[in-house]
Amino acid sequence: MAQDKIRVVVVGAKGRMGRETVRAVLNDPELELVGCVDRTLNDVAVSAVLGHESNGVKFSNDLVKTLIDTNADVMVDFTTPATMKANIDKAIELGVRPVVGTTGMTPEEIANWDQACKDRGIGGLIAPNFAIGAILMMRFAQQASRYLPHVEIIEMHHDQKLDAPSGTAIKTLELIAQERQAVQQGHPNEHETIPGSRGGEFDGMRVHSVRLPGYVAHQQVIFGGLGQTLTIRHDSINRESFMPGVVMSCKQVMKYEGLVYGLENLLD
Repeated sequence: MAQDKIRVVVVGAKGRMGRETVRAVLNDPELELVGCVDRTLNDVAVSAVLGHESNGVKFSNDLVKTLIDTNADVMVDFTTPATMKANIDKAIELGVRPVVGTTGMTPEEIANWDQACKDRGIGGLIAPNFAIGAILMMRFAQQASRYLPHVEIIEMHHDQKLDAPSGTAIKTLELIAQERQAVQQGHPNEHETIPGSRGGEFDGMRVHSVRLPGYVAHQQVIFGGLGQTLTIRHDSINRESFMPGVVMSCKQVMKYEGLVYGLENLLD
């Protein structure tokens, strides 16, 4: 007997990441696109907007109705931080597993969603980055910090990104902080002649955010030691780079209970 496909609703489907997600879901034999949500469109064929066949699915501007009517298993959300938080609440309440790529939530919010997922007996995932290469970059940086504790991060994204630093940079800093003791970097008497020149500070580490047209998502983690430096860098050349991680997440959240923060936790 053939296994039922995982029924997926994509929220923010008209956006850049949403479009790629729709295409990825349609191309995977284990997933079924059953709904697309966008606040500006209703009862409009997805194929007419996105330019490729979408199995007759139409846009809806009503998330709750869409999740109920489609009997969705998974909600993939690439919207804004404010919208995303309400969407997660609605999905969990309805027993739909959230897979979220939007960043900007607090540790307390993540903990509350984790408990809510457990109470409902469903899984969920919030991932600052869905690119497998980015996950490896973060892991390698965490390992390197054991031996080279002086580190700074430069992250570069397109100029329409709302949050700084990126969720990937924050996650990298958190992972490194688990491995090393906080150290004072730079001269103790250094002075910024232009405020902010040394970037943001997290547990003694510095992080710098670049926002320019032409970038997608890029990060380099730079370590300094006696007579040497080590740079670990990841580049997402286009948004297709995130899709293997999104597809894998839609399948994995069906197998556990609770909300996972970080795609790296699905790779163990």
